[in-house]
Amino acid sequence: MRLAWGPVELQPLRRSDAHEWTRLRMENEAWLTPWEPSAGLAWSARHTPGAYRVMRRAAARRARVGMSLPFALRYEGRLAGQVTVDNIVRGALRSGHLGYWVDSAVAGRGVTSLAVALVCDHAFGPVGLHRLQADIRPENGRSRRLVERLGFRQEGLLRGYLDIDGGWRDHLAYALLAEDAPGGVLARWRSRIPR
Repeated sequence: MRLAWGPVELQPLRRSDAHEWTRLRMENEAWLTPWEPSAGLAWSARHTPGAYRVMRRAAARRARVGMSLPFALRYEGRLAGQVTVDNIVRGALRSGHLGYWVDSAVAGRGVTSLAVALVCDHAFGPVGLHRLQADIRPENGRSRRLVERLGFRQEGLLRGYLDIDGGWRDHLAYALLAEDAPGGVLARWRSRIPR
């Protein structure tokens, strides 16, 4: 699956992205660490080309069974981050959890907002989900503003929810329902772009 609009493109993670992913993650360690899960390994050990290959295979397995929608985010043709809908549950719930990261060099340009909007529309459309949830640390103002601009609503505080950056961190639960964006999330994003 390939999703695109303007200079932003989302596609499956590629084997050939291993070295570029490693370079981006290493360059963005300080930018990403406050929002990343805790681990017993050093950042450099978790972000080798081999670690990318393991992550990519696991993501592909989860995608094949319908539990995940992992996308590489490209901006102007180069790898710039990832957007994933994970922990997808079907049946009466039809829900998934949204996660994303972006290279600090392209932050603040609307790249992540556009990418998330494209993924939301895909999840609500062809994938058939009804609800997307994004859990964000209260301190992450950029990420909170991003989902709020796209129509996500804050639903509550999840105390000590995830082990992030060396400790159990509170998160704010945000959710977007398919009916919250009847014209699509991309259309909502486009309507907010200054002309």
